[in-house]
Amino acid sequence: MYEEENMTFEESLKKLEQLVNELESGNLDLDKGLEIYERAVVLRDHCKKILDECDRKVQKLIETSEGTKKEDMITE
Repeated sequence: MYEEENMTFEESLKKLEQLVNELESGNLDLDKGLEIYERAVVLRDHCKKILDECDRKVQKLIETSEGTKKEDMITE
């Protein structure tokens, strides 16, 4: 498991961009390239999870005409 669970969206995106640049360089052997690709997929999924959660919160704000309760915004 990587440390992505503790990374912010911005940190994850920056690391993902670095990994993509490494892959695009073409200077990697097959095993290293596969390792970097796997890490990139994990980071991509982590970013998507964060974005999906933010989207859910925004939708809840839009749907609530009287404001939101703090409990509604807390995720487990």
